[in-house]
Amino acid sequence: MNYAYLLMALAGGFGLSVQASINTRLGASMGGQSLIAALSSFAVGTLCLLLIALWQADWHSVSTNLGKQAWWNWTGGLIGAAFVFTSIFLSPRLGVSNTMFLFIIGQLAAGMLIDGFGLLQMPVRPVHWWKFVGMGIMLSGVAVFMFGDRWLD
Repeated sequence: MNYAYLLMALAGGFGLSVQASINTRLGASMGGQSLIAALSSFAVGTLCLLLIALWQADWHSVSTNLGKQAWWNWTGGLIGAAFVFTSIFLSPRLGVSNTMFLFIIGQLAAGMLIDGFGLLQMPVRPVHWWKFVGMGIMLSGVAVFMFGDRWLD
């Protein structure tokens, strides 16, 4: 396994928590409007991606393949927007770490379904019993993480 990929994934996860915190503060400074904070975050991100794409992308290939996409290929942006809004909305209510922990559990559950059944045209990757054990440990961990203070006091 390529360790650079592992570090990249860890940095991405780190970034999600930082992003949720920053966007939550942005929403608070805009009168508690999570939707406006999500819109602002996406606008800045879109501008950055546009500038990089103008410099890097193969626009001929894009124009050739644009109309050939399945309808559901366009839902990634919608899901991304929902994720950013949800992180902004939930972080001050549940705490950043609790919100991220629950996101991780959701990501793992969806990942296991996608891998196990090859959903969304992804390659089938076996979901062995130890992955279910790992999920059980994660679910136990989230319970301790979120409710340990109630159980131990």
